[in-house]
Amino acid sequence: MNPLTEWQNFYVIVGSAAGALTGLQFVVMALIADMPAMEQESEAITAFSTPSVVNFGAVLLLSAVLAMPWHGITPVSIVWGVAGVVGVLYTAITGWRFNRQRAYSPVFEDYFYRVILPLIGYFILFDAALAAKSRESAALFQVAVVVLMLLFIGIHDAWDNATYLVFYKRGDIKPTQQ
Repeated sequence: MNPLTEWQNFYVIVGSAAGALTGLQFVVMALIADMPAMEQESEAITAFSTPSVVNFGAVLLLSAVLAMPWHGITPVSIVWGVAGVVGVLYTAITGWRFNRQRAYSPVFEDYFYRVILPLIGYFILFDAALAAKSRESAALFQVAVVVLMLLFIGIHDAWDNATYLVFYKRGDIKPTQQ
């Protein structure tokens, strides 16, 4: 039996969750679109909100790819490797955007959830691609860990963004408060 087949239900559930949460991100953005915005906020939204959608998208992509009827692990491991490299590069850009935007002063928690943890996850994903031939079962568990990790990071970040925007837009906090 193909070991990928054993993971079908897991990826259907996780992929569905990622798709639904991505949709919710769009709803939140639509709801706040009519609120008055400062010029600096577009940079902050790019730095803080877009990574959530990218991580949810990565979960959705990996789930869809792993639910496909592959005949072996080698072709799918190439997708893992490419996704890992792209994820590392994107997360590095996210860290750079954090430092460039001026609407909000990031704290350690922001870097931890939006830069450090995703970097670890995408490096693990790349490692799974390298290990797939020699440690097939371990590689499959590595990818599952990364998918769950990115899903929960996205949930944390989306909640953090939504609560910040609600309190900021209400005037309870100033843009530079932490």
